[in-house]
Amino acid sequence: QVQLVESGGGLVQAGGSLRLSCAASGSIFSINAMGWYRQAPGKQRELVADITSGGTTNYADSVKGRFTISRDNAKNTVYLQMNSLEPEDTAVYYCNAGVRTTMSRFIEYDYWGQGTQVTVSS
Repeated sequence: QVQLVESGGGLVQAGGSLRLSCAASGSIFSINAMGWYRQAPGKQRELVADITSGGTTNYADSVKGRFTISRDNAKNTVYLQMNSLEPEDTAVYYCNAGVRTTMSRFIEYDYWGQGTQVTVSS
């Protein structure tokens, strides 16, 4: 019913930048919080950053000052600008969104994107 599609991942050298985007489509009434998670091989999935519908942001300590999350509510899209990338940032990045598909404020579901690979070389 709802799809999240990530784009913007790829290979980059340490110190470089990438911008990820995630566009939600389908039967969407509204989207509340949106966020980015990442998972490296052999590690648990962790929150990178999230943003409320009102624009309040939250970041993992490891990316503060380097990454910036933003969103365009009119386009149902969330972005992650990643600067000063480090090899430790290498992971599959997943988009997440809390979505209401009806006008009922009591019904909200979490949706996940397929993931996009980010690889940072030293």
